[in-house]
Amino acid sequence: MRRLGLDYGTFPPLHFTVQGELHLALDGIKLHRTKVMPPTDAQGVTPAAAFIGYAVEARVIDLIKVGDWLLYHEHMSLSELLETALRDRWRPGSGAAIWVARYLDARSRSLKESETRALLVFAGLPRPEVNVDLFNGDCFIACVDMLYREWRLVVEYEGRQHVTDISQWNKDITRYAGVRDEKWEYVQVTQEMLKQPRAVVLRVHDKLVEGGYRGPAPLFAGRWRTLFDRVPSTSCRGWRGCARLRRG
Repeated sequence: MRRLGLDYGTFPPLHFTVQGELHLALDGIKLHRTKVMPPTDAQGVTPAAAFIGYAVEARVIDLIKVGDWLLYHEHMSLSELLETALRDRWRPGSGAAIWVARYLDARSRSLKESETRALLVFAGLPRPEVNVDLFNGDCFIACVDMLYREWRLVVEYEGRQHVTDISQWNKDITRYAGVRDEKWEYVQVTQEMLKQPRAVVLRVHDKLVEGGYRGPAPLFAGRWRTLFDRVPSTSCRGWRGCARLRRG
């Protein structure tokens, strides 16, 4: 995944999968031994297989961010991921990959967007639409990161380029003016805000309520804690649900 351009996670070690009983101790490298090699391409294991290997040790929130990135950049598809995991369900990481697949979204354009969406969903708020174009009739208003259409709420992650790039900053001013003119509310989220994830969720919930949301309030309990741990020891509940995910 690093070779594909994803600079994320702890480095070193680099993880490699080898076939057979090869026992080596190498600085900065962790070997995973297997009797049957996962699918490979010209570069090594396929991105889908690499993601399944990553799922052995990664937290749920990291799996969502990395999985979204691989999908958005078309390094793998959701159907390929599920087919690979279901074919080799015995392989460590396959159950975790199947479990987390339902939370992935190929439309997410950045790791931080994926992180923000995951916080909202695992706190029990509705799942937002991702990277949606807003229009007033035939007039384009903006492409927004996350959208709660029913409650007319936009959630935007503001990366550092929105501050350091003057051209981008001016575009943002115009874009948000258009959103306000059409009576859409919006919440802006920054990297610093994400250091207090509950506060981000509560702020979005408050805005949803102002827009008429009457659903459950955020719950920072079992499901929320799951986000910051490895995938629970569970597997896909039946083949029918996995088939729906593949079609999706």
